[in-house]
Amino acid sequence: GETEIERLDRNWTSLLQELRVVQTGVQLLTGFLLTLPFQQRFDVLGGQMRDVFLATVGCSVGATVLLIAPVGIHRLLFRRHRLQVLVSAAHRCAFAGLALLGLALTGVTVIVFAAVAGSGAGLIAGACALTLFTFFWWALPLLLRTHGM
Repeated sequence: GETEIERLDRNWTSLLQELRVVQTGVQLLTGFLLTLPFQQRFDVLGGQMRDVFLATVGCSVGATVLLIAPVGIHRLLFRRHRLQVLVSAAHRCAFAGLALLGLALTGVTVIVFAAVAGSGAGLIAGACALTLFTFFWWALPLLLRTHGM
């Protein structure tokens, strides 16, 4: 029995709670990645792993931008009666940001395992991480959405 505005307001509040959960983590991850090239052992990474590192940094920065973007959107749309636009745009940013965050975490997994146990272990660990993110962040929610439990 809620109005459209009440529903949008509830959706916006829910989305903000979700973003609060991931924003700190993605910011810490990005900050960590941005300092790695300045560490002594960074030379351990070979050419291919440096490419993985750069792709990982790109995904992490992209995730940071997208997961913080709803704040900027809200600021620019504040008091303009554009709640539908705000909720829709923030939802899309969060969705894309989570995808990039999953890729960034997969990349970090590859890099760490490759540095410690070799490239083969890095690729296996990365495939496992990607499988876990894909299942728990996408497949399972979609399954629950369509079939419920």
